[in-house]
Amino acid sequence: MKRVKEIIHYRCKGTMDYRWLGQGIVVAVLDTGISLHPELAGRILQFKDFVNDRPDMYDDNGHGTHVCGVIGGKRIGIAPGARLIMLKVLDADGNGKVEHSMRGFRWILENQEKYNIRIVNISMGMEPHSNETGEKYILSAVEMLWDMGIVVVAAAGNLGPAEGSITIPGISGKIITVGSSDELYSGRGSLVQNVLKPDLVVPGSRIISCNARWREEKKLYIAKSGTSMSTPIVSGAVADLLSKNPNMTNAQIKSLLKKSCVDLGMNVTRQGKGLLNLDKLLK
Repeated sequence: MKRVKEIIHYRCKGTMDYRWLGQGIVVAVLDTGISLHPELAGRILQFKDFVNDRPDMYDDNGHGTHVCGVIGGKRIGIAPGARLIMLKVLDADGNGKVEHSMRGFRWILENQEKYNIRIVNISMGMEPHSNETGEKYILSAVEMLWDMGIVVVAAAGNLGPAEGSITIPGISGKIITVGSSDELYSGRGSLVQNVLKPDLVVPGSRIISCNARWREEKKLYIAKSGTSMSTPIVSGAVADLLSKNPNMTNAQIKSLLKKSCVDLGMNVTRQGKGLLNLDKLLK
């Protein structure tokens, strides 16, 4: 994460002097679960399992714990002051069913006010045209969350570099879609689409974060790559911004994110507005 923080200009006046680090902001994460990692101690507000309906907190894949570490790890996270809600909708292989995701989305809608959920991180995606009915349900659900005022941040997916390879729900014109600045397989938009996707990019290659199996493997951190790892970087940045100005709307945040980007000189279907600059965002 040190490399990532350097690239996105994390160590700036906003985070170092003013300490806008996600305090008071709750991020809901739909993923494989979460383990009780030292980086996440005291940061997990709630856990719900929609796959196996187990009451105990666990992550039988590791993906969700890694994502949560990027968002809110106390030493490595982009927003170490944020609180996390984990909604397990993916199984041990990292696969998911539409019904499990829909249960997670409904839970957020029903509990948004109770937990003051401001951000939803979706580091997963469906291949376009793989399940048209499921696509409609998922897209409708994420756009309903957006319409409720929640900042929805989703991965562009790893089906690139062909145009039109953004995964579901990243193709939604309402939500914030994140691609990887250093992965050729990052999902790309299409020049014939009316909506530019991804909205922005951040690093996605070999991102160091929490290892869910840290006890048995005696290794606290592990590297993973993909737009799944890029997405929580942006979710963390949004949490930092909201800790500075909690009254901002999701539309204002999306606009400001785009304005804070640095043009990388890539095709717009790959980079969107460009690379996130957190210093500019917090100014």
